Amino acid sequence: MGKARNIIRYMLIQSTFTLTVSTSTVLPRSYSLELVKQLHQQLGLEMGSETIPSLSYSGITGFYSISKDFITFHPEEFYKLSLCGLNETSAKAISHLNIGDSLEFLGAKFEIINRGDEITSYEELYTNLVGNEPEPVRRFELQFITPTAFSQGTTNLPLPLPLPTLMFRSWLERWNNFAPVYLGGDELIAYLSNAVVIKNHKIQTRTYQLHKGFVNGFIGDVTLQIFQRADPLLANVANLLVEYARFSGTGMKTRLGMGKTKSI
Repeated sequence: MGKARNIIRYMLIQSTFTLTVSTSTVLPRSYSLELVKQLHQQLGLEMGSETIPSLSYSGITGFYSISKDFITFHPEEFYKLSLCGLNETSAKAISHLNIGDSLEFLGAKFEIINRGDEITSYEELYTNLVGNEPEPVRRFELQFITPTAFSQGTTNLPLPLPLPTLMFRSWLERWNNFAPVYLGGDELIAYLSNAVVIKNHKIQTRTYQLHKGFVNGFIGDVTLQIFQRADPLLANVANLLVEYARFSGTGMKTRLGMGKTKSI
């Protein structure tokens, strides 16, 4: 029973909804904030109370047309919406969420044609990717689906670049905050910053519209390479954090739809 309770307590979930519209649907570019507020209400979760968000959210992704301050969704396209819970409370809320057959907000209606749930636990990820000492993965393929950026601390201007140090720091901060297994701190980041490089990338900048103003981020594909001389254990820790990114997201404002990350 103790093991079962731990798995529930440290559960991770990613729920992905496939959506369609029956007619061309126009929403303001800042729609995402209204939608995530509505979803938090349906989940029974307070929004904005956590320093490190326990929920990441993708907004509605897929092909749409942009004209000034508005987005048009098209009836011949399929769209995705994902919600990820990083702790017991948010993961349980997402697993029990029943939106119904459609998602309605701001006068728009999206039909829900499928829901897929990926459920795991921190223990399972750690055991499979680090504890069992697998052969190290030394090449990581990442896709950044929604605009991604990092806070720079001393300035209010976000940094829209896929710097390995900032990516790993973002993932590690969330892991250490929610997981039962502490992975390390600044010394781990310092090691990874000297062991991991960008092998290649195909990215572009994209603005993410918020209620008041916007944030510049990057989207696209990034390949990271870890040096052969890197310690196998720490290479496995790097792989663990990369795999965790699909739940946690990357960088700033992941609870508002930025930083949706996929390992490919």
